[in-house]
This record gives sequence, structure tokens and C-alpha cells, in this order.
Amino acid sequence: MTASAWGLLALFLAALGVLAWPVGKFLAALCNERVPRWMQRVEAPLYKLAGTSPERSMNWRTYALALLAFNLLGAVAVYALQRLQGVLPLNPAGMGAVSADSAFNTAVSFVSNTNWQGYAGESTMSYLTQMLGLTVQNFFSAATGIAVAFALVRGFARRGNGGGGGKGLVGNFWADITRVTLWVLLPLSFVLAIFFVGQGVIQNFDAYKDVATVETTAFQQPKNGADGQPLKDEKGAPVMEDATTKTQTLAMGPVASQEAIKMVGTNGGGFFNANSAHPYENPTALANLLQMIAIFLIPAALCFAFGHVVGDMRQGWAVLAAMTIMFVVAVIVITPAEQAGNPLFGALGVDQVSSALQSGGNMEGKEVRFGIDASALFAAITTAASCGAVNAMHDSLTPLGGMVPMVLMQLGEVVFGGVGSGLYGMLIFAMLAVFIAGLMIGRTPEYLGKKIEVREMKLISIAILVTPILVLAGTAVAVIAGAGKAGIANPGAHGFSEILYALTSAANNNGSAFAGLSANTPFYNGLLALAMWLGRFAMIVPVLAIAGSLAAKKRLPVTGGTLPTHGPLFVSLLIGTVLLVGLLNYVPALALGPIVEHLVLWK
Repeated sequence: MTASAWGLLALFLAALGVLAWPVGKFLAALCNERVPRWMQRVEAPLYKLAGTSPERSMNWRTYALALLAFNLLGAVAVYALQRLQGVLPLNPAGMGAVSADSAFNTAVSFVSNTNWQGYAGESTMSYLTQMLGLTVQNFFSAATGIAVAFALVRGFARRGNGGGGGKGLVGNFWADITRVTLWVLLPLSFVLAIFFVGQGVIQNFDAYKDVATVETTAFQQPKNGADGQPLKDEKGAPVMEDATTKTQTLAMGPVASQEAIKMVGTNGGGFFNANSAHPYENPTALANLLQMIAIFLIPAALCFAFGHVVGDMRQGWAVLAAMTIMFVVAVIVITPAEQAGNPLFGALGVDQVSSALQSGGNMEGKEVRFGIDASALFAAITTAASCGAVNAMHDSLTPLGGMVPMVLMQLGEVVFGGVGSGLYGMLIFAMLAVFIAGLMIGRTPEYLGKKIEVREMKLISIAILVTPILVLAGTAVAVIAGAGKAGIANPGAHGFSEILYALTSAANNNGSAFAGLSANTPFYNGLLALAMWLGRFAMIVPVLAIAGSLAAKKRLPVTGGTLPTHGPLFVSLLIGTVLLVGLLNYVPALALGPIVEHLVLWK
């Protein structure tokens, strides 16, 4: 890594730590249901409209049913908006109805916090669909993830009645999603949107604009007729035409408002097809830095909130340390891989030095505004955090550079992860880690004073195995089926990587892509939608069941034989568990894709 890359990483982590601490304290207050009276007065009409009371705590089954019903209703609403947008207002570009399979895929994608996009936003979605459908779900899907994290953390924090078996109370879903949306996501998104507008991100309802470009025919030239032959006047002299200015159609729209929650909620769905590589979404280096910080802000803050709620900040620091170490290692791998560039260019005599931002390296698919350092860091952040926003095209990364985002997703999106999902995913691995340690020393495993018993281990196994099954089975189906192979633009190892990346991204609810795969087809829209839905909710339900079981258990006192879960030893054990259990399933598939591609490239 160059000095500039180290400096950017250090600046990012320092700013993240400073900002995440106060946000974490506020999240802890919401998780503990300590809300000031003035906030309660604002919330009261919403609870009355919903027919619920925030004091009415739910068991895990009721909480899960409310969550599933709410998200299913959201999926139906987003699907209907896409199908009807041709006859609805705020459609200045005259977008027609989205095809049924694409609308279904997109509805599931945005409800599951995946935000996979098989379409070009500026040529497919109306302003109303972007705002009322996609942006609203950016808020609700993010709030859903944080609500589940709250439920699990309460399971550890509550003293219980000693019953177990999922009989504990984990909170009120409607209160959690209301408070997270009103007091966390909306304020942060509003401030960030104002900042983005100041940097140059557009926010309007204007019609698309035809503008003159700098490209012109700079001098008079012979004019051709309909047959393509030069025209001549009566004297036989060629007819000349004046210099003309070429035009380009520029998409407009309410971009900044969607861009803010896209980052804060680790959603990733771009208003434009180019996503955060588009100058109207990400115009400056400062905007790029703030986008990266916004992606990690709530996932990092939730680690602090976890420590506050369970009454031991060392627990939050231990989880955050494990996440940070794995993230830094990922950056240390992807950045040099991109700085090394493509060795085949050297044999061709191609000069790769293309700008002052770059001193060699792989600049294909990257914005010269950001260069390799910021592009590689962004790629690691967005795939570590279940966001899916991109400021460079991942399909153009080097084989090892492209493997890093893939591996970060395959770990289960727990290296910071999505808002809420990163914390509850890491806590699942923490419980597995103490179970493994308990087997080693012959003791019943405990985590934060709660015994991890047969019921919890069965649920943990389900939560961990859901995504590998979806990814590997889905990839197998795609490479066997003719409709799956038809979407491959690059045969061979890279084509396999494109499919593996798509299923990895969908099942782990990330949303980024190796864009060389033509995935906007009925086959891929259906397959990926199934992976996205099950990858989200087939994990959430077991997590809530674990929360209910833990909430009913009494907290045991710490004894001399209790495994410490806050020191370097436990952090190492936790990282080892994530790598061993989370990644080992994918090693054969990685060997067929990015690893063999790298070996062929550097042979």
C-alpha cells in the first residue's frame, strides 16, 4: 500500500470512530426504550393509527410475524408502483410500466435491504417510483435490520424468568421501527442530503435536459446526401456545412434525498445506473469520503450501543475490534492488487499512467476523480457493509481485487455489515465461538451470562447455513441451466466469478455486481429474488427465536471458569470462527473463479 492509501484509511477510521460514539449512545437509549416525553408526543399519533402501544412488549413469534407482514406489504407496494408508474404523476421522462419479472425482483431487492438493480434507474424508474417506492423502502428495510439487532441485544440484557424456550419478551416491533426511522435515519439522511446538495448532487423535479457538449465538428466539412455521397453545387464544387455542436440528454431528478439514505441505511440502490461513480451522485472527493463514512456509521455505532445496553463496554469494543481487523486486512489485500495492475499490459507496451491521481495500476472501470486508493477502499467498505453502492465497476477489478469484495460478502456480511444485520450476524458467530471454546474446556458455553444450549445451537446453525446453501445451490443451477449460461459475457473463470458474485451478493443482501453478467432476465430476476428474500428473512426469524430464548433465561454470575469475551484471546477466537465457518464453504468455488483467473493472469 502506498502512503496515500494508508493515510486515507487512517483518516476514514479516525473520523468513523469520532462520529460513531455519540450515535451509539443514542441508539442504546432507543434500545433501552428510554425516550424523552417530547419524542413520545410526536410518536403517539402513529401508534394510535397502528392500533398499538410501545409499552406492549412482544414475544419473538409476534415480533417476527409483525416484521414479516410489514415487509411483505412493502414488497407489494413497490411492485404495484413499478407496474403502474406509466399512468401515475411525477414521470417527466414518460417511463412505461416495468416488466413483471424485473418489478418483482426490484420489490424483493429493496424490501430485503439488498438493492440489487438489474436495470438502469434513469431510463426505467419514474421520479414517483424512485421516491415513494425505492427511497421509502431504503428507510424501512434499514429500520427493520436495526430493530432485529435491538431484539437480540435485549435478549442478552434482560434478566429473564428462567423459562427459556423462546418465552421471553424482546420489545415492540412497531415502536422499534418507528423510533429508528424518526429519530435516527431521517435526521441523519436530512443532514447528509443537504451536504450532498452543497457538493453538487442534484435534487430537483426537472425534465431531462438536452445540453450542448464540448464535442463539435470544429470546421466546415463537405455535406453528404442521402446516398452518403458528397453533395455538389451547380458549378461542381462541394457543398460545405458549418460546424455543429453535439448534444447529450442528461437525466435529472431528486437524487440527493435518495443518495443520503442509500448510504446511511447501507442500501446501495443508485438513482443512476453508474451509481456512486456518477458525478450527479458522487461529485467530489469530499462527498466520496462522507459516503464511505456514512456506510459504516450505524454498523459501528451499534457495537457501542451493544456495549452500553449489556452494561459492559468491553463487549462492544471486542466486537468492533474483530470487525476492524478483518476490514483492514481486506483493504491491505485489495489496494495493492489494484495498484499492481494487469501484467498483460506490460507485454503490450501500454503505458498505464493516465493521470496525476494514478502512478500505474489498474484504472479500468475507475473514476479518475477518485483513483485507485479511494476506489479500492470504497469497494471494501461497500461489500463489508452490505451496502452495494459502487464508485468503480467491480467487474473490472483484478482477479484478487475482485475476490476481496466477494469474500467479504461470503463471510456473512458481518465485517461491520448492514445496519443491524452486521451486529446480529457477528453476535451469532460470537455465540458459536463460545460454544467451540466450551467444547475445548468441557464447560457449558455462556455468553454474557446466558447459557448457549441445544435450542440456540440449532437456530445458530440454521442462521449460518442459510446463505451458503443459497449461494452455492443457486450458482450450480445457474451454470447448468441454459438461461443462466446465456447471461455470461465472459466465458471461463471470470464468467463463473460473475455468477458466483451475483448469487453471493443476492443471498447476503449486498446488491453490488460483477456487471458483465446480463442478469435482467426472467431466469435471473426470479432466482436472485428468491435468494434475496430467503437470505434476509430465513436468517432474521432464527435470530429472533434466539433473542426470545435468551430473554427468558436468567443471567448467570461470572465465575473463575467463565470464558472472558472481551480480550485479545476472544477477539482472535471470534475472527477465527468467522473465517473458518463463514468462508470455508466457499473455498472450492473461489478456486474455480478468481483464484484460477489470477493464476492464469500471472502465470
